[in-house]
Amino acid sequence: MTEYPTSHEGRHHGTAARPADPRGALRHTPETSTPGSGEAASAPGSGGLPEQPRRAAGSAADAEHAQPVAPSPEPVRPGPPEGEDRRTGQPRPTGQPAPMRRDGDRLRFVGAATRRIARGLDLDEIVMGLCRATVPTFSDAILVYLREPLPVGDERPTGPMVLRLRRTDRIPDATDTAGDTDTDGAGLTVPVTPQLELTAGCADLCEVRQGGALAEVLRGVRPVFADSPAALAALPELLGSDRVLPSGRRAILAPLRGRRRVIGAAVFLRRPDRMAFDADDLLVAGQLATHSALGIDKAVLYGREAYIADELQRTMLPETLPRPTGVRLASRYLPAAETARVGGDWYDAIPLPGSRVALVVGDVMGHSMTSAAIMGQLRTTAQTLAGLDLPPQEVLHHLDEQAQRLGSDRMATCMYAVYDPVAHRITIANAGHPPPVLLHLGGRSEVLRVPPGAPIGVGGVDFEAVELDAPAGATLLLYTDGLVESRLRDVWTGIEQLRERLAATAQLTGPDHPPPLEALCDEVLDMLGPGDRDDDIALLAARFDGIAPSDVAYWTLEPEDAAPGRARRLARSALDRWGLEELTDSVELLVSEVVTNAVRYATRPVTLRLLRTDVLRCEVGDDVPQLPRLRQARATDEGGRGLYLVNRLARRWGATRLSTGKVVWFELPVP
Repeated sequence: MTEYPTSHEGRHHGTAARPADPRGALRHTPETSTPGSGEAASAPGSGGLPEQPRRAAGSAADAEHAQPVAPSPEPVRPGPPEGEDRRTGQPRPTGQPAPMRRDGDRLRFVGAATRRIARGLDLDEIVMGLCRATVPTFSDAILVYLREPLPVGDERPTGPMVLRLRRTDRIPDATDTAGDTDTDGAGLTVPVTPQLELTAGCADLCEVRQGGALAEVLRGVRPVFADSPAALAALPELLGSDRVLPSGRRAILAPLRGRRRVIGAAVFLRRPDRMAFDADDLLVAGQLATHSALGIDKAVLYGREAYIADELQRTMLPETLPRPTGVRLASRYLPAAETARVGGDWYDAIPLPGSRVALVVGDVMGHSMTSAAIMGQLRTTAQTLAGLDLPPQEVLHHLDEQAQRLGSDRMATCMYAVYDPVAHRITIANAGHPPPVLLHLGGRSEVLRVPPGAPIGVGGVDFEAVELDAPAGATLLLYTDGLVESRLRDVWTGIEQLRERLAATAQLTGPDHPPPLEALCDEVLDMLGPGDRDDDIALLAARFDGIAPSDVAYWTLEPEDAAPGRARRLARSALDRWGLEELTDSVELLVSEVVTNAVRYATRPVTLRLLRTDVLRCEVGDDVPQLPRLRQARATDEGGRGLYLVNRLARRWGATRLSTGKVVWFELPVP
C-alpha cells in the first residue's frame, strides 16, 4: 500500500475552497521555506502537488466527510512538479511513497493499519497484516521478532526469554538495478550489490540477557529511535553485532507487549534515501506495536482453545475402530465449522460376546464444550452397558436415566444396534434418531423401518427393539441428522437423497461387488454442497460379511466330570473336518482347561462353540457371573494353572459377563 499526500484543497460547486480541517492549510510564502520541518512551506514553483493530481490522490473518506465552506478569494498557488519531494525540492525516486505530512494522514493510516491487523484470527495472519500495513507506507522494511515459545494467558514463562525472527517484509530496493554504488545518509558513497536488503544479515534467534540493554528497552514498552543510547546497545543484541543499520533516525525499535508481558519486538526501517522518522512516527510505531501485540495474544489464546477443542473431540471419539469377526467398519466425523470444532455427535463399535458387535451413533444437542462433555459421559455409559450384554432397548432405557441425572435439559438422540454374524440378524433400538439406511448387495437401498422412540433425557418412555435380517454383503449406514438436514432441506428430503446416493454409488461397482467402505463414506459426504452443513456429522458404515454355518460348531455339555473329555473329542472332530489338524493338541489342552473351570462351579449346562474365520475362536459359556482372574500358582498348589496355560498358548483371550452368566473365550491363529 503506497501512501499519497492528502489534498489540502477542496472544491465546492467548482470553486476552490479552504480545507475543512480547523488547523487550516499550509501557509505558503514566496520568500521563505523551512527545510526539515514537519510541514514544509514552499516558494512559488515548489509548493504543493498540482491541483488535479492532489484531488485525485485524496481518499474517498475525505470527500465523503468534507464540510461545505465558502469559496476562497485567494487564488490557488502552483505546486512543485509531480514526483518532486516538497521538503527538499529534489526528484523523488520512482516507486518511493510520499511521506505523511499531517496528523490527519497519520490518523487515517493508523486506523487503516489497525483494522487490517485486527482482521486476523491466526498468528501468521496478524503478523502478515502488520507487515503489509506498514510496508511501504510507513517504513521500507520491517522485522518482527516473537517470543519462543509464546506464553498463553496467565502462564509464567520459564527459562530465559528467546526471540525468534517470525517474519520480514520490505519493498524492492531502488538500487537493485541502479548500479554498483549508493549514497548513505551522510552523503558517503558505498558499494552495493543488486541484492542489497534492509533485512539482510539479521539474526534469526536472540536470547535476551537478563539486565541487558535489550531487556531494558523491552521492559520500557515505549518505542525508541535507533540512534538513542538505549537502542544503540539493544539493536546489536537483537539483530546481531555485524548488522549495520541506516544512519540517523531511520530505524525504530518497538517492543510488543501483550496483556500481561512482552511477547516480542518489531523493527521499522527506512532506506538512507528516504526521509527519517520523526517524533510523531514514534507514536505511530507504538500504536502499531500495541495493536499487533494484543492481536497476537488473542490469536495465541484462540489457538490454544482450538487445540483443546480438537483434543477433546478426538479423545471423545474412538481412536481406531475394532475389527470384529464377520463385519467390516468405517467411520467419519466432520465438525460443524472451523469456529465450532466440538459437538455432541459420536459413534462407537463395541465387540460383544459370541462374535457380535454393538453399533452406536448418537447426537447430543448443541456444539459447545458442554455438549462434548455430555456426549463423553453418555458414550462411556453406553460402553459399560454394552459390556453387560443388555438388550438394545434396555441400554437406551439406562442411557435415558443417566441423561436425567446429568440435568433436566440434557437431550440426545441415539441409535443402538447389535449385529450377530452367526445368525445374520441385527437388533435395533431407536431413541429419536434418523433411521438407518441399508444398502443390499444387488444395489437396492432402503430406509429401515424402526420404531422412532423419544429422545434420551425425556424420561418415562419405553423403547422398542426390532430384529431384522442382515444378509451377507449388505451395508448398514448409521448417521446423525447433520448429514441429511440443513437450512436448504428438511430431514426426510435429505434421507431420500442419501438413499438415492447409496444406490447410485452401488451401481458403479456392479451387482456382485459392493462398493469399498472408505470410498462409500467419501461419496456420502460429497452429497453435501457449499453452505449445506449447519451441524456436525458422525457417520458409521458396517459391511456385513457374516459367518457361514459350515464355519460354526456348537455343543451343549452337562456340568459333570466327563464334560472335559467330551469337549476334547468334539473339538478334535471339528478341527479334522476343517483341515486344522495342526491345532488339535493346543485346542484340546485349552478347551479341557476352560471347560473344567466351567463345570466346577456351573449348575446349568455349559455351552461350547468353535468359530472358524481368519482365526480359530473358542467360546465356553456358563451360568456363573464371576469372571476368572489370572494368577500365579505356587509350587505347592494343585490347581490354578489353567488360565496361565491359556494366557501362554492363545493369541488372545478374555472373559465377558452376560445377563445369564459369563463367556470365556480364546483365539488361535489359523495356519
